[in-house]
Amino acid sequence: MSTPKGDSFVVLFATIVCLVCSILLATAASSLKTAQDYNVELDRRLNVIKAFGVPTRGEDGKKISSSAIDKYFADNISEIWVDGTTGEEVASREDAKEPLQLFVWREDGKITKYAFPISGKGLWSTIYGYMSLDADLSTIIGATFYKHGETAGLGAEIEKDWFQNNWKGKKVFEDGKRLHFEVTKGRVSDKYPNGNDHAVDGISGATLTGNGVTRFVNADLDKYEAYFKLHRGT
Repeated sequence: MSTPKGDSFVVLFATIVCLVCSILLATAASSLKTAQDYNVELDRRLNVIKAFGVPTRGEDGKKISSSAIDKYFADNISEIWVDGTTGEEVASREDAKEPLQLFVWREDGKITKYAFPISGKGLWSTIYGYMSLDADLSTIIGATFYKHGETAGLGAEIEKDWFQNNWKGKKVFEDGKRLHFEVTKGRVSDKYPNGNDHAVDGISGATLTGNGVTRFVNADLDKYEAYFKLHRGT
């Protein structure tokens, strides 16, 4: 039969064990969150680079290293904020009435490309990505969709290279006007036999995902148009 002293020892021992376990779990959770946050940021930066038209995989098929990603941001890429209402660049997000994030690519000190986040509702989820435009702010260099919850084998095809590569060289501005971009149902050539430079092939069986992409890409292009107009010179 346990003595009062023995009972006190058991309670104290259990308390110490629980306390140590709690500290270890909290430390592990904090370490994991730090690693997770880093990986999320790394993936975001990787997709900015991909939108800029930079190969993100080596000949071995592996993603480029984190140090290579950091080097692109150190040497070529700058993040700036613009006010969507005026189109003017501002010093920080807090200085804008309608803050918009923008990435610029510089070569020898000159801006040669622009990239910006695109996002919106697909069929089942919010889809996130980036789009890059050439110095003329009229021609798409690249588009990437990397975070979503669309159906595997259907809407999830938006993350595949075959779909994203279709965006390269397409137009968002021509003959003095902003073009309405479109993800078609089926092939562009079927809907537009004479061609269309501001439409891309849709995904078979994923019309609603494509419609969602059409909506939010045009909405995001409209958000940045005030800035683009100032720097397009029109």
